Amino acid sequence: MSGPDKPKVIGEEWSDERVKSFLDAGSADGGEFSDYTSLLKAYQAMRAEDFERFTGFFVAAGRNLNAVNENGENLLDLVSQHRKGKDYARALEAAGAKRSAAAGS
Repeated sequence: MSGPDKPKVIGEEWSDERVKSFLDAGSADGGEFSDYTSLLKAYQAMRAEDFERFTGFFVAAGRNLNAVNENGENLLDLVSQHRKGKDYARALEAAGAKRSAAAGS
């Protein structure tokens, strides 16, 4: 079965179905951090090209790119701190994500 629990394989081509499976990777109860969790798991598992496709599916599904974690930070805040997060940050920004107010504090 493909999905969020399958380990990342470098260079593997992902189908749209597999990329979309991460839409359901949030908290099981659909709680307040569900959108953030889905984005985080996709970021952790996907290549930047697949993550960019995922953000399109995410937005089309009416999900919140600016969802925050318990510290008030969104995924753009997080990936912007990572040395290899530049392409992921660009994908988020292109899809409409904005840095959170907590990022400036």
